[in-house]
Amino acid sequence: MNQDFSGGGCGPELGCFNPDENRTMTILLDQNNRIVTYIGLVNFPIEEPKEVQYGKNGIRKEIIERNKKVLEYSAQLGKPGRGVTVIIKPSKNSNYGNLVDILDEIKICNINSYSVVDYYTPEESKLLASN
Repeated sequence: MNQDFSGGGCGPELGCFNPDENRTMTILLDQNNRIVTYIGLVNFPIEEPKEVQYGKNGIRKEIIERNKKVLEYSAQLGKPGRGVTVIIKPSKNSNYGNLVDILDEIKICNINSYSVVDYYTPEESKLLASN
């Protein structure tokens, strides 16, 4: 995963590296083929968390649209070609097929910067439990 520490605030967390949250899209995978996405940081989202479906009119469309916005944003900052960074977080309740499907979508969307993380913050766990 490419990291960008060039801008943006990251809230009250100690040890925060000021990631450019405009470039960060998090995809939470949960049981029953459930996907929740948010843009930025979970405590200070740029776009509120929302549930999406798999497929070209669901998660693929979300990734493509976000990457387009990030490329425009990066070009305005004089950093053309820097697209979205996707953080994929499969829960213990998601299945392996869900992870494979998301990785396929990442490939289809030509996303070069992504990471699979097996850690949920307490806020992300609450987010999944609340929906």
